Amino acid sequence: MTATTTAPVAAPETGAPARRPSARLRAWATRAPLLPALIFMIVVTQLPFVATLVISFFDWNSLYPDARHFTGLDNYQEVLTDADLRQSVWTTVLLTVAVVLASLVLGLVLALLLDRRFRGRGIVRTLLIAPFLVVPVAAALLWKHVLYNPEYGLFNGLLHYVGGPQPDWISSTPLLAVEASLVWQWTPFMMLILLAGLQSRDHEQIEAARVDGASDWQIFVHLTLPHLRRYLELGALLGSIYIVQNFDAVFTITSGGLGTANLPYTVYQSFYQAHENGLASAAGVLVVIGSIVIATFALRVVSSLFREEVSRA
Repeated sequence: MTATTTAPVAAPETGAPARRPSARLRAWATRAPLLPALIFMIVVTQLPFVATLVISFFDWNSLYPDARHFTGLDNYQEVLTDADLRQSVWTTVLLTVAVVLASLVLGLVLALLLDRRFRGRGIVRTLLIAPFLVVPVAAALLWKHVLYNPEYGLFNGLLHYVGGPQPDWISSTPLLAVEASLVWQWTPFMMLILLAGLQSRDHEQIEAARVDGASDWQIFVHLTLPHLRRYLELGALLGSIYIVQNFDAVFTITSGGLGTANLPYTVYQSFYQAHENGLASAAGVLVVIGSIVIATFALRVVSSLFREEVSRA
């Protein structure tokens, strides 16, 4: 007799289909705690923006609520063609570019100084970060009354001590006065970003360059600046997002006068003083679109920085 053996029949794979529902349930269970926060953010941010977008298509003056009617893109056309509104757009661009460039240059200088080891570096770093932590309205009031005031301000006090003139800083250089206060407040932000970039350099590469006879300027131009390019871009983009929307300094220091009214202040003026809800909403939507465009580039820079750090690790 010959024994016959039969190969065991493989059981049907019933485990794979059963795992998918459990994996999906685990994924939803992981996301479930975030749903209340997501719903809250949608209600707080997106619904008001949708309402603003709808109002921007209407000729709507709050003093005459019964006379509102749909006008399509007329409000946007007026924002882009009105001389005062176009001037506010140009002022916004000029203010943003000047503040971002000056803050980046000063932030880079301070970051290079703080990257060196010296006694009391921690205290100096804390003091330099302090302006960024001041409430924007308080910072603007500080510059307007403590520094710029022509009678008891610090600037004119120093000029009086050396026998210099006593100018009215806000009246003579209004836009520069606003820019100086914003540069003072945003330079620490740029300094922190660039200091983080400096501390992530490859020090072995720098030491090798010094051994080969490279000077400090050559190391800065050929090694440090290329390494800081992404951090400079990130600082410029993030700074632009916030300064484009700046309202506090313009409102507090000059009240939008003397050619310093930027687009956010013009939105405020159109809404609260002229009561033109539709026109103000259209200008606000344009500000949001510009901020989204800048934020998109900022997110790309951030993601590229993360990819570079992961590749190094």
